[in-house]
Amino acid sequence: MTPEENDLMCRVEGDAPMGQIMRRHWIAACLSEEVAEPDGKPVRVRLLGENLVVFRDSKGRLGVLDEYCSHRRASLVFARNEECGLRCLYHGWKFDVDGNVVDMASEPVGSVDPSRVKQKSYPAREGGGFVWTYMGPPEEMREFEPPAFAPTPDARVSATKVRVKCNWAQILEGQIDSAHSSSLHSSDMVPAQVDGAKATDVNWLRPSTDKAPRFQIERTSYGFRYAAIRKPILNEATHDYIRTTVYIAPFTALIPPNNVHNVATLLTPEDDTTTMFYFIAWNGADKPGIAPDDWRKFNVLQWGVDVDENFNGVRNAANAYRQDRAAMKAGNFTGIAGIPNQDIAMWESMGPIGDRSQERLGASDVAVAAFRRLMLEAARTMRDSGKAIGTGEPRIPHASISSFEGVVPKTTNWRSLGGGSETKPERAA
Repeated sequence: MTPEENDLMCRVEGDAPMGQIMRRHWIAACLSEEVAEPDGKPVRVRLLGENLVVFRDSKGRLGVLDEYCSHRRASLVFARNEECGLRCLYHGWKFDVDGNVVDMASEPVGSVDPSRVKQKSYPAREGGGFVWTYMGPPEEMREFEPPAFAPTPDARVSATKVRVKCNWAQILEGQIDSAHSSSLHSSDMVPAQVDGAKATDVNWLRPSTDKAPRFQIERTSYGFRYAAIRKPILNEATHDYIRTTVYIAPFTALIPPNNVHNVATLLTPEDDTTTMFYFIAWNGADKPGIAPDDWRKFNVLQWGVDVDENFNGVRNAANAYRQDRAAMKAGNFTGIAGIPNQDIAMWESMGPIGDRSQERLGASDVAVAAFRRLMLEAARTMRDSGKAIGTGEPRIPHASISSFEGVVPKTTNWRSLGGGSETKPERAA
């Protein structure tokens, strides 16, 4: 990649084409539990370079407003959330969830027409345990669609979150890079003689020792799917171990599941060089699932323990992510606790926006290369025609898209596994 292509793919603020793509999709503002209480504390969020507040009013309605009061630009993070609106502490101006001025406590009656003042606001929806907002042109807003990790109303979602100090694409590349798990996460994703991926209280088991998978890609209207094909421990001559990963542009990756829960990741680019990362376990009626507190503990991303009140990780570059060299000598591969923390150390070590022009990609980087080609093409299309990836036809319902993992006969066509293929299944050669 050239430096110009790198910027085109990574930058999201202002008029940047990639940010304009993201504004035409519903973007995760925060978790619902952060604003669970009507008239509770407003939550500060930063999305695509904009500082906003999210709140739930007295009737349970969600609002997403510009953080800064349209009167004198004081922060509404400190506002009173009362009687169906946010009241700025500075002069008492009050705004409802749509940004309408409903009271001007500091103004004499008739001195200012409230209808001529509007606090910047964005539409808000709730689904899959998240608050979502739409930041694009109103005339292009599509109906909100529940995320692929909550395909039915009864899906149970457990999520944790942490701020990562690098651009969104660095993180997304990590989520669709199946090859790195056999090295970086080798002490947590352990080979075992099992019939498929298994989750225990301390690690994940997988039925393969193969560290060099073969890759096959299928582009789709929403992004792409790919298969990482490995040799299984058992029945190597007749079977393959297949893990399919799905990228739903621009924010979501569906990771191969295990016997307890399905796995997904979701990104919210705060700006060009900072991203909120959500790691998600979810399940319907077919899996027992995992409780939110247990999920956060397993991933060493417990709120108030491993991440502070602003979702900054206590393991960071300044303390070398609390890497334990003694544990490494004793057999732990990274010495860094928690699968996401291992990833974060690698992502942030590349710099806020890594210089991809200096990389030397290999055969294991097929999915990463496919992502870059796809999103560079998407950014150019957005810049030149104003059309955003994933908003056209054919339209594949996100509820029908899923990842897959399992040991299957070699004659199986991987495109028939999981959901979301746009290719007519054929028998594998």
